[in-house]
Amino acid sequence: MEPLYQQTHKQVHEIQSHMGRLETADKQSLHLVENEIQASIDQIFSHLERLEILSSKEPPNKRQNAKLRVDQLKYDVQHLQTALRNFQHQRYTREEQERQRDELLSRTFTTNGTQKKILDIANMLGLSNTVMRLIEKRAFQDKYFMLGGMLLTCVVMFLVVQYLT
Repeated sequence: MEPLYQQTHKQVHEIQSHMGRLETADKQSLHLVENEIQASIDQIFSHLERLEILSSKEPPNKRQNAKLRVDQLKYDVQHLQTALRNFQHQRYTREEQERQRDELLSRTFTTNGTQKKILDIANMLGLSNTVMRLIEKRAFQDKYFMLGGMLLTCVVMFLVVQYLT
């Protein structure tokens, strides 16, 4: 049991050092390092199953200590597994945010360009600049009428609620 325990303990420490490499790895080698760590963790879990069997076969005076050591290794490996999953989740979230950011930056928000196209089309249809200015002024006034109507509706709804309750 002791050689297998030592080998597994050594692998746990190797994985801990590999976890530090995750932070500094570039995007191409990052997946390779993650897969390498996951494969090592899987191998350690199989070793732990074997160690549990061997610890139950230890003499009674050594059995409790052997089980404690195996349980400690199991706890350490589960902690490493969780740390790897957290790192992968953070990486996925970061990549998703970068994709969304790039998507937003690639969009073109051209409200002025749209207005210019409408003016060009109107000029092609023969509308004069004076008519266009009247239309723009009317749109500006309509916005205030809409806001006033919304405010008046809210006041009426408030008064109705106050009256009915």
